[in-house]
Parts: sequence; C-alpha cells; structure tokens
Amino acid sequence: MKPKKLNKGDKIGIIAPASPCYNQDLFMEGVKVLRNLGFEIELGKSCFAREGFLAGDDYLRADDFNTFFKRRDIDAIFCLRGGYGSIRLLDKIDWNGVRNNPKIFVGYSDITALLNVIYNKTKCICFHGPMVATGDLFNDINLKMLLESLQGNIRRYKINLKCINPGQAEGVIIGGNLSVLVSLIGTKYNIDFKDKVLFIEDINEEPYKIDRMLQTLKYAGIFDKLKAIIIGQFTNCESLDEKSFTLHQVLMNFFREIKIPVYYGLEAGHGKIKITIPIGIKVKIEDNNLSFSEEAVFYD
Repeated sequence: MKPKKLNKGDKIGIIAPASPCYNQDLFMEGVKVLRNLGFEIELGKSCFAREGFLAGDDYLRADDFNTFFKRRDIDAIFCLRGGYGSIRLLDKIDWNGVRNNPKIFVGYSDITALLNVIYNKTKCICFHGPMVATGDLFNDINLKMLLESLQGNIRRYKINLKCINPGQAEGVIIGGNLSVLVSLIGTKYNIDFKDKVLFIEDINEEPYKIDRMLQTLKYAGIFDKLKAIIIGQFTNCESLDEKSFTLHQVLMNFFREIKIPVYYGLEAGHGKIKITIPIGIKVKIEDNNLSFSEEAVFYD
C-alpha cells in the first residue's frame, strides 16, 4: 500500500497528533519552507489547540487525523511535532479510512506509535522523517532526503553504517523511538516484528533506562524474530554520573550478545541530520551499507 508520490502543487495537511506547538514563529517558518517549494498547505485545528500537554483533546486530534486521511484533496499529511499523545489516539482512528485512502504520512519521535501501527494494521507505507515545527526543514540534507523519499528517488542511496555484529540481511524496515516502541509491547497494538529490520533511536534517556528498555524487548522475544537491528541517534542519553556505564558501553555490551546482524551510525532520530526512513519498505544491509530495495511511493 504505497502512497502516491508528492508533486509540486499538491496539498499538504499539517496536524498535531501529540504535544502542542510552543513556538508559533518556528512553526510558521517551517510552513513557509514547504510553501516556497510549491506546495499548498492546510493547517488542522490541532495546530493551534492546547489542552495541558496535548494539542487539544484526543477527539479533536483524532478528528484532524481521520478527516485529513479521508479527504481526497489532501495528498500528504505532515506532523507538526512529537512530544507525547499519539498513543492516546489509537482507539479513535478510523483504520478503514486510512486503508482506503493511503497517502504520505510523515513524523518521528512520539509519532513512532502512529507510523508503526498504521503499517502494522493497514500495510500503508509511512515516513519516519522531519516535522514542521521543529526546525528540521531548515536543514538542506533533511529536506533533500525527505523530498527524494516522497518523490520516488531513494533506491540510488547507500547509507554507510558501522558494525557491531557482522552479517547481511534483507527485510522490511520498521521502528523509530525506542521508548514508544516499548510502550506498545503487550498491548493490542503490538507490532509484528517477524523477519523485520528494526531501527531504534531515543532522546533524553539515561543509559540505565536504555538498558531496561532493551531488556524488555529481549524478554518479549523481539530479537529472536528480527532479521537485523540498526541503531540510530541516541541524543542527550549520556549519564550524569561519571562512574556509571556510558551509552556506548550499554549498547555494545547488550548487542554483542544478540545473534543477528547489528549496525549503528544511522543518522535518523533527534539529531541535527534526519534521514527519512520509509516504514514498511524492503531494505538490504550489505558491506556495511543500508540500501532501499524499492521506492516508497508510486507514480500516478
């Protein structure tokens, strides 16, 4: 279920499925970038709403999501930002509406819940990529990779990785924010990890918390199902205790015991550089490189 490629003149709808916008100027600058590229923009009601730590109540945010997916005049949906709140929408999403109207859907961080559950329930390809109110679109590399992904030009890319456990692998790539993925384990929205390539990233989590989440995945049997693991950016995840394990030690010690190929160095996550990763397409790991075996969109 691939969405139609993004063309100049298409309409992008922007919604806030999680936390509210705290910097309207930054948000509108991001909107300006997209308009200057030749896209028409429509802002959802959630973009200007706030209720506590959410961009409006759950029903308003879910209504934006469902309405924009059903509308035939909206060609793509970009998320305003992450934060927290996406998981609260899962019971309120019209999954048939998504399945019957596959379209580009872009976000990361807390949006990981939506990206992976959308793919898991509907097999619609989604995009782990830059958001509008985070300053991501001001970076030329981020913008170029995003547009290449949405316009059908990513098969030519080879992304260099660093090795922990060597080996070649092929499979469908899923993943994103580790904390969000762990929060879905054991729920009715648990993701199908069988034969997948899983990439993970996180922000503002100390090494012991990262270790706890990895142990949770191990005890849930997740690593026994995967074809490979790719470690993305773990931003601001070092311990303040000088005598504690470093993040590098935690990751190396843990993944050296995992009996599948494991690589790191993917610039996807909360760092300055954000490579767009289409959730649900086939990828290959070979000779320390990640490549995309297919395009994530179709040509209309």
